[in-house]
Amino acid sequence: MDRSWPSLARHGRRRMAIMVIPPGNGMDRFQAMATFVRVVETGSFSAAARVLHVGQPAVSKTIAQLEDRLGVRLLNRTTHGLSTTEAGLRYYERARTSLAEADEAELSARDANAGLSGRLRVSAATTFARLHVIPRLPRFLAEHPQLQIDMILDDRVIDLVAEGVDVSLRMGTLGDSGAVAQKLATGGRSVLATPAYLERAGVPRRPADVASHQVIVASQLANVWAFKQDGKEVSVQVTGDVRFSAAEGIRAAVLADMGLAITSDWMFSEELAAGTVQRVLTDWQLPTIDLWAVYPSGRLATAKAKQFATFVSTTLSP
Repeated sequence: MDRSWPSLARHGRRRMAIMVIPPGNGMDRFQAMATFVRVVETGSFSAAARVLHVGQPAVSKTIAQLEDRLGVRLLNRTTHGLSTTEAGLRYYERARTSLAEADEAELSARDANAGLSGRLRVSAATTFARLHVIPRLPRFLAEHPQLQIDMILDDRVIDLVAEGVDVSLRMGTLGDSGAVAQKLATGGRSVLATPAYLERAGVPRRPADVASHQVIVASQLANVWAFKQDGKEVSVQVTGDVRFSAAEGIRAAVLADMGLAITSDWMFSEELAAGTVQRVLTDWQLPTIDLWAVYPSGRLATAKAKQFATFVSTTLSP
């Protein structure tokens, strides 16, 4: 057999992520494995079809052909959804490992200068991706002209398996202790505002002064700012007239002279360099923020995902 999992991805250039082959000995085992794994991980034929860029009937037909060839039922189909049979669970575990190993085998055998190929699905926070990932994508794609990237931009934590994501760029503390994660970089946090706001409202000299300022806050975070200096910790309760569910809103509010914000230095790197925004309370330390590459749990990270994570880490290293 001359097909492998990465070869399937190459069909994505013609919008044929999976090709359904008529039943019989000609059925491509790796294609059938890939379809079955996606069905199990997404929980439905329709969700798997969206990830694989094919119609739901094609997915259903492939699974039926696979069960017929193996002579066992792999999935229980009920009005409440799908579940694996005992045989299906065993097949899923082996198939998932085989697909990942086939991916690695093809990449190791291919000329190192040939680059990556196929489709890579990446999720990232909207503002971070807009400022630090998307502007650098042309260079990564130039190094790997046979690669296509699907970028899913969302500040919320999404289900990597259900969305078919290969790697997610996440910042902060990881809530899922079972996640497979790799730390890419650590960045600083600052209290900052525009010169116009500071001229109007004054410059805070100590953490307690923040309580009398207009503060731009994230709706999903606790409104307590923690500062540290010479081993001493100080916490300040803050309030704001407007709360934002996304970092893009916080960034826009700061630049509109609306108040103080605690943000990662990544979010305002260009403005800090240009003096468009200014740090305050610089003699106090704030907790740093980590950037992680998070891979779907229960699956081997693909070579494409790992190389992309390395690329992002390298671009942020200065």
